[in-house]
Amino acid sequence: MTFMGGVSSTLVAAGLSAAAAGCAAPDNTRSPADEAQDAGAAVAADPLPSWNEGAAKHQILEFVERVTEPGGPDFVASEDRVATFDNDGTLWAEKPTYFQIVFLSDRVSKLAAEHPEWRSTQPYKAVLEGDADYLQTIGVGEVFELFAATHAEMSQAEFEAEAQEFLETARHPRFDVPFTKVIYQPMLELLDHLRANEFKLFIVSGGGIEFIRQFSETAYGIPREDVIGSSLRYEFRETDSGSEIYRLPELGSFDDKEVKPANIQLHIGRRPILAVGNSDGDIQMMQYGTDGSGLRLALLLHHDDAEREYDYDHGTERALEMAAERGWTVVSVRDDFQRVFPFDE
Repeated sequence: MTFMGGVSSTLVAAGLSAAAAGCAAPDNTRSPADEAQDAGAAVAADPLPSWNEGAAKHQILEFVERVTEPGGPDFVASEDRVATFDNDGTLWAEKPTYFQIVFLSDRVSKLAAEHPEWRSTQPYKAVLEGDADYLQTIGVGEVFELFAATHAEMSQAEFEAEAQEFLETARHPRFDVPFTKVIYQPMLELLDHLRANEFKLFIVSGGGIEFIRQFSETAYGIPREDVIGSSLRYEFRETDSGSEIYRLPELGSFDDKEVKPANIQLHIGRRPILAVGNSDGDIQMMQYGTDGSGLRLALLLHHDDAEREYDYDHGTERALEMAAERGWTVVSVRDDFQRVFPFDE
C-alpha cells in the first residue's frame, strides 16, 4: 500500500522539544565538546533540518519509523529496504540544461580541431556555435550521434579522466560553483537518514552511468556500483599496455521510463519500497515501487521556486497528475525546502 499516514505523537514531541531547545538562553560556560554533543542530539531529534515542517517531511519520517520498528505491523527487513533515486532534477539541479549535456558540448569543442567537418555539419555546427534554436529541434538520433562522438571510441579510463576534469573545472552558469555543489541539501539529509536506518540506496537515472559514477561517492555517499543509468556497449580489448574496457558507439541501455523498473530488476533484484523522482520519466519507477505489498512511499520533487532555484512543470505534467491519483507525496522546493543547496546561507 502507498503510504498516506499522519504524524506520530513521537515526531510531534521531538519537533516541539527541538523548538523549545532553540529558545533557551545561551550558556557561555559550555565547552566545544558540549556543543558538539548538542549538535549531534539535534540531528538525532530532527534528521531533516533543511526541510520545513509540513506533510512531506512528516510522511517521510513516519514512513521510516514504521518500516524500521521491530515487531511493528509495517516492519521491513533491512535487506528489503531498497530506495531508488533519480539523479537529474532529484538529487542535483537539471537547469538551465542537463549537466552532462554541458560536458558533451565541452567535448565537442575539444574534439573540433580533429574534425574540421563539424564546422559545417549538423548537429555539431549548432553545438559549436551555441545555436540553441536548432538544438531544441534535434531528435533522438542526433542526440545519440553527439553522445557516440563524444563519449565513445575511447577506453573507459580515458573517459573517466575526461569526466573528472570537467567536474573539477566546470562551473554552473547561474550559481558560479562546481556542478557537484548544485545538489539539494534536503536530499542529502534524506540519504543520510535512510542510510542511518539501514536502507540500501541506489541511483536510477536517465543520465550516463559512467558520468554519474564519477561523483556519486563523493557527492552523495552512494558507491559507484549502486548507480544504474544509461550506458553504451563495452568491449574487452588487449593492448600493448594491458587489457582495457573500450567504449563502443552503440547504445547499451537508455535508462528512462519503463526501462527503469526493468534495470532495477536486472541490477538490484528487489522492488524498492521508496522511489524518488521529479519527472514523467520516473513514473514507471514510482509505480513499480508503490505497487508492491506492504507500506510504500513515492516522492515527486516539484520545481516551483524560481527565486532560489527554478520554476517549471514541463516534462512533469503526467507525473503530477498521477501523484494526485495515486497518493504519491509531492515535495515542493518552495514550500518544503527550508534550504535548497549546501552553499545557501
